[in-house]
Amino acid sequence: MPSTPEDQPELIPGMVRSSVKQAQAKARATRERKAAGATITDVDPVARVLLDLPLAHLDRPFDFSVPETMAQAAQPGVRVKVRFAGQEADGFVLERLAESDHPGPLQPLRRVVSPEQVLTPEVLGLVGAVATRYAGTRDDVLRLAVPPRHATTEQEPPGEPAGVVSRDPAAAAAAWADHPLAGAWLSHLREGAAPRAVWNPPPSADWPRLVAEAALSAPGGVVVCVPDGKDVERVDAALRATGEPEQHAVLTADSGPSGRYRSFLRLLRGERRIAVGTRAAAFAPVRDLALVVVWDDGDDLHAEPRAPYPHTRETLLLRADRAGAAVLVGGFSRSVECHQLVHSGWAHELTAPRDVLRRAVTTAVAGATEHDLARDTAARAARIPKQVHDLLREAAQEGPVLLQNPRHGYVPALACERCRTPARCSVCTGPLRLGSPTEPPACRWCGEAAPAWACPECGHRGLRAPVIGQSRTAEEIGRALPRVRVRTSARDGVLAHVDGRPQVVVATPGAEPVAEGGYAAVVLLDTWLLLSRPDLRTEEEALRRWANAVALVRPGGRALVVGDPTHPTVQALVRWDVAGYAAREASSRVEAHLPPATRLATLTGAPGALDDALTLLDVPEPVEILGPVDVVDGPGAGAGEPGERQRVVVRVPRAHGSRLSASLGELQRLRSARKLDPVRIQVDPPTL
Repeated sequence: MPSTPEDQPELIPGMVRSSVKQAQAKARATRERKAAGATITDVDPVARVLLDLPLAHLDRPFDFSVPETMAQAAQPGVRVKVRFAGQEADGFVLERLAESDHPGPLQPLRRVVSPEQVLTPEVLGLVGAVATRYAGTRDDVLRLAVPPRHATTEQEPPGEPAGVVSRDPAAAAAAWADHPLAGAWLSHLREGAAPRAVWNPPPSADWPRLVAEAALSAPGGVVVCVPDGKDVERVDAALRATGEPEQHAVLTADSGPSGRYRSFLRLLRGERRIAVGTRAAAFAPVRDLALVVVWDDGDDLHAEPRAPYPHTRETLLLRADRAGAAVLVGGFSRSVECHQLVHSGWAHELTAPRDVLRRAVTTAVAGATEHDLARDTAARAARIPKQVHDLLREAAQEGPVLLQNPRHGYVPALACERCRTPARCSVCTGPLRLGSPTEPPACRWCGEAAPAWACPECGHRGLRAPVIGQSRTAEEIGRALPRVRVRTSARDGVLAHVDGRPQVVVATPGAEPVAEGGYAAVVLLDTWLLLSRPDLRTEEEALRRWANAVALVRPGGRALVVGDPTHPTVQALVRWDVAGYAAREASSRVEAHLPPATRLATLTGAPGALDDALTLLDVPEPVEILGPVDVVDGPGAGAGEPGERQRVVVRVPRAHGSRLSASLGELQRLRSARKLDPVRIQVDPPTL
């Protein structure tokens, strides 16, 4: 029966008594929990914890006491919460000890986040080695090595451990038949040895299948790192095609938090033994590591953009050396660092003989012969000469054709039609571009439209396009071949695959889709553009991008290069002499005292901060300090005050590289402890 207003005074005292009893019960439970937590366990009562702190001078373990209630869960490798400097901090338990060398009382652990031991001893050692190598902190490296926890995924029941499959050696031998020394390398791998190889397959080779066969031949855990998600998908498909889909797990950010953490746990628990992913997969917690594989190590996607900026190749080489595992570093081109591995005797090379290379692809340069010039006098001057149109018409009847264009967009740069002065924005001095045939010129930096632009030098209003993007190129090809389908693949819309029907695909470097059955022909346009970049690795990078595109042809396909036929890099592509080119490039690096012949680091910051850093830096002789020089980074940087940021290069002989890293690491700790202005330190940057 509902209460009446007259009953309310009688109900109020009862409600108050009930609330008081609930509060007392809650307080009693809290006191009991704190009392239980205050009781320290008798067995290994000290937990050594590495805290999640960004300060370099705090990159060391701290001791905490272990309450009795956490004695079973607080094992090495688990995540914990602690009280540090008046705030709650995250950390990982590194080990349990019987006593501490700290003279005073210890703070107790506040909470064990999860009993899952996500940080294995092997990965912890690798994290420390990478942090030392790149003068960083273990905390920064741990963010790459251990993904964020996903509690729901962690509660899923574990699966069955993955055993080593007895792979038929004949299957691997057949896949690697084009490489004469591969049989011996695979045999050593199956026997549990640690063979190390630098691998350059011929064009049109199905490299994901070769990687899959090598991974399944290993007697233990395998880590495979590739540049991007498209390559991960290809290796994943190749492993599934072998009939052993339960042997590997994929580690990529595209999988989402739950998917990535699920794959991480499967590797950690031994449910999968092969990790396939991008650069963060180099720290995958596989058991009994037997082989590490890195594909296309020259790709800049292998360089981590966050501190301490480790490179996948160097991380995997460190890991293989610590674990005594085999190494396979592959790519259609060869980086100078890989040549150093072969030249020093640390690794052997796996390559195909010349007759296999000749059968794989025929590469020519437009206008390279007198016959070509007789047919088309403008073969060396035209952007798309007659040879290209002839090849497109002929090859498009056989299947898809790839046309590589180095710039994305429509017309990414403009210049005065009369005097060739680059067209600049009147607001921010940024370069003008055309986004489409119906839009007026606009600034690439600030987006300001400039429909009434006039040249500041000669007053002319006409514009020309010194550089053409892939959209405009596709438009021109579409007009020349009206009955052929033309598609584009670039940053704004990357195609992963195309079918085997006749079509022309205009793609920017790195965005070339894989064609079903391979391309009938590949055309490389504007090769001068890749060769004109002001960079340490300009020619090496150009050859890598060209080789990756040409390698997409079907067996016996054709490739046509539009460029200078006498340029050494173009000649290396025509002969497919990636090893010889890397050797010559390495020789020139030695003469110029550049990496990998030397070890260097860059220090970037405000002038005052750089002065402080150089004063504190203690690098043993011999050492060279180059600079400082002003740094101009990003859109609009040229409009700022000169000298706002400067860079210094510190260079030492390669044999003293570890001493340089140690000195830079000590500098980081001193600067952090003294709270000095920030300075960005990067050891062996991929580019200068």
